Amino acid sequence: MAGLDFEKPIIELEKKIQELKGFVSDRKIDLSSEVKRLEEKLEHLKQDTYKNLTPWQRVQIARHPQRPYTQDYINMIMTDFIELHGDRGYSDDKAIICGFAKIDGKKVAVMGHQKGRDTKENLKRNFGCAHPEGYRKAYRIMQLAEKFNLPVVVFIDTPGAYPGIGAEERGQAQAIAFNLREMISIATPIVATVIGEGGSGGALGIGIADKVCVLENAYYSVISPEGCAAILWKNGSKASIAAGVLKLTAPDLLDMGIIDEMIPEPLGGAHTNPEKMAATLKECLLRNLQALNALKKDELLKLRYKKFRGMGATA
Repeated sequence: MAGLDFEKPIIELEKKIQELKGFVSDRKIDLSSEVKRLEEKLEHLKQDTYKNLTPWQRVQIARHPQRPYTQDYINMIMTDFIELHGDRGYSDDKAIICGFAKIDGKKVAVMGHQKGRDTKENLKRNFGCAHPEGYRKAYRIMQLAEKFNLPVVVFIDTPGAYPGIGAEERGQAQAIAFNLREMISIATPIVATVIGEGGSGGALGIGIADKVCVLENAYYSVISPEGCAAILWKNGSKASIAAGVLKLTAPDLLDMGIIDEMIPEPLGGAHTNPEKMAATLKECLLRNLQALNALKKDELLKLRYKKFRGMGATA
């Protein structure tokens, strides 16, 4: 698969190395020193490219079609996953998957946005854009988690909640607002991780948590760069400028105190080594859950409330 625009020099050099290795293999010629030189050049190029990404480049990586999604992380990190369906009011929204699973034998409730790998699956999953019944389903699972004293693990990956007429008719804004209010008082540990896109209320609708983590190349923002550019400059092509203005990257969010932790990704992004990314994410989840499980419920809720009330406050 073709890479992103800024990755073209890397892809071209990788192709050149493979061609040289093939040439050497066919003709029994020793060009190992030249191959080694190019491989070292490739490594330096990767380091220079991926360690100095612009906000817009991080957004592009966050949207990479091969990036691991919620179901992928559930399969790699958890066992005994049982999916639950429906909001008990309208239907089952397939843009958010919910259920119960185990991490290292410990029971958890898990939920997250799910995108598709191809057009057919994306239509089924609505491109990860949830309807109001998706948020109501998520809250229903949170209530069950609270009832059975299970921590909640959330994976966020959506460009935003679905803005269609049907969703608005069924109370999209109310469903998100209701979750924002009620998640503050869910008396069980909640750890949320932005694994790709964290867009607006669509992300916040399941994002009120004791610990909010963001993968190194994910983004978390009140609006997409394209949407911001369309509003400010009436020109969506200025999305790269908007990405810088919005301060939506994990390092910026960490500096501003919006998130609690930035989770490092493999060089080039989570999609380059999903197993390594899953192992890193699992360690982060277990560490945070252990710390939160040690808190008394009243202290847990007090700290969660204080965390969100303090955002945006000036010294």
